[in-house]
Amino acid sequence: IITSYGTLLSDIRYLKDYRFNYIFLDESQNIKNPESQRYKAVRLLKSRNKVVMTGTPIENNTFDLYGQLSFACPGLFGSKQQFADLYSTPIDQFKDQKRAEELQRKIRPFMMRRTKEQVAKELPDKTEIILYCEMGTEQREVYEANKKEIQDYILGKTEEELPKSAMHVLKSITMLRQICNSAALLADGKSYLQASSKIEVLMEQIEGKSQKHKILVFSQFVSMLDLIKKELEKRNIKYAYLTGQTRNREEVVKSFQENGEIPVFLISLKAGGTGLNLTEADYVYLVDPWWNPAVENQAIDRAYRIGQHKNVMAVRLICPDTIEEKIMKL
Repeated sequence: IITSYGTLLSDIRYLKDYRFNYIFLDESQNIKNPESQRYKAVRLLKSRNKVVMTGTPIENNTFDLYGQLSFACPGLFGSKQQFADLYSTPIDQFKDQKRAEELQRKIRPFMMRRTKEQVAKELPDKTEIILYCEMGTEQREVYEANKKEIQDYILGKTEEELPKSAMHVLKSITMLRQICNSAALLADGKSYLQASSKIEVLMEQIEGKSQKHKILVFSQFVSMLDLIKKELEKRNIKYAYLTGQTRNREEVVKSFQENGEIPVFLISLKAGGTGLNLTEADYVYLVDPWWNPAVENQAIDRAYRIGQHKNVMAVRLICPDTIEEKIMKL
């Protein structure tokens, strides 16, 4: 049976009655949260052997291992609380080297781990650079005005009130990140002359490289991809486009991989961060920084994988003196 995690949830009432010989979970980080419905559903499946496969077993913290390994090796760690007390809290919060080594020893017999360097010695080089995009006057004014508004809001709260404002703060941070991409992403109906230094820099890059190179462009804001799309259309540059709304993923990927006329592939980070093989591309642009480097690396590795014969250049677009630099430091 070949199925997806989403379909498994609907079919679990039938599938839990079978006893399988093997169950393989691909991209097993999908069950890293033991509270999730996906995790609870796969734990109902019965089989003699269980295998989990992933390129990113740890995306956020050591606790990510618990969900995946408690499925593959039930009983190895005891309860969630025991795992947190014994391993994830000491390792993540207190950098306890002894506990980390103990955990490695415990899981080593059940793991086959190979790095890309071991498997694909013939892989060409990968270079990662940061391209700083200096905001124009108007974009900077919009950014500073919003930043001040947020700071005033936070300073006006007492320490007891602040935890209740967490969602407001998160929303405000997202807004600042959107302004770094383009002031036009603000839903205020205004039109801005110097909306986006990033789009200007990106278009320069694409125009200079699209004749000889294939280019992936990742953003986690679909609205930003739509703005880039318009600019490509103005310049008559053909592109492929993939977001969570795309139904014919395979056709879109095929057209980019096989059609020499399509030099650019616009991809939303969520929809295209895993499960795509895009070895025709040799330039990867990350339009906005994500909190989690593992997710960014997954995106870059769409191009940097077995079958790639060209050197891969990964470029992060960052606005200096903004929240984006803070995210990079984190």
